[in-house]
Amino acid sequence: MQIIDTHNHIYLPDFNADRHEVVKRALDAGVWRIMMPNIDSSSVVPMLECEEQFPGICLPMMALHPTSVKENFRIELDAVEKALQEHKYYGIGETGIDLYWDKTFIREQVISFRQHLRLAEEYKLPVVIHARESLGLIIKELQDFGAGRVKGIFHAFPGNAADAHAVTGMGFMIGIGGVVTFKNGRQAEAAIAAGVSNIVLETDAPYLAPVPHRGKRNEAAWLTLVINKLSEVLALSPVEVATGTSENARRLFNL
Repeated sequence: MQIIDTHNHIYLPDFNADRHEVVKRALDAGVWRIMMPNIDSSSVVPMLECEEQFPGICLPMMALHPTSVKENFRIELDAVEKALQEHKYYGIGETGIDLYWDKTFIREQVISFRQHLRLAEEYKLPVVIHARESLGLIIKELQDFGAGRVKGIFHAFPGNAADAHAVTGMGFMIGIGGVVTFKNGRQAEAAIAAGVSNIVLETDAPYLAPVPHRGKRNEAAWLTLVINKLSEVLALSPVEVATGTSENARRLFNL
């Protein structure tokens, strides 16, 4: 199987002790691309160092994470645009709106998200959207921006079947990862509604490890567990799930 992990923070310090071993396990499991979403200006150097260590495997994206939107967000957004001018990136990510931890900067998060949508359109790159406790607001922002102007992924898809129909109807993929293996999670329902033609795989490593590793540091090799769960949910073979989702990611990121 050829698998693409569309969302992995493998450049974080969580992997400093054994990053090469983690990448080797990923390759052995069939994961041949690891897409790396940026967080803020502090994460750019380690992310690009990771790209240099694993050329053609670990591929960077550029954005300001919504939880990093603070008083200095305009300086950070300027840094994002400057980075896009100086280096090749494969997506605008991760951006979005997060209303789970703190609503202090909701206005600034919305402004930041709108700027990322403009950058995605300008640079003709897919946008990777973080939508924690904000799915309805983000859908409205995308509708206001204009249907079909950008494409991308709803990372760690938080919605139900109706939400899945709404976002795929706008031309977006839904990101499915370890959460689909959790009891009482809604990702299985969303995956059924979306169908394999609208799904990409992701880990969000080091976070959101699948069962039976829940609570541990996540890694790309464990996407095989997500594939097995989706195989069961969608009544497809693991190879069909891996092939279909990877083809979706390949097209989206122009790999």
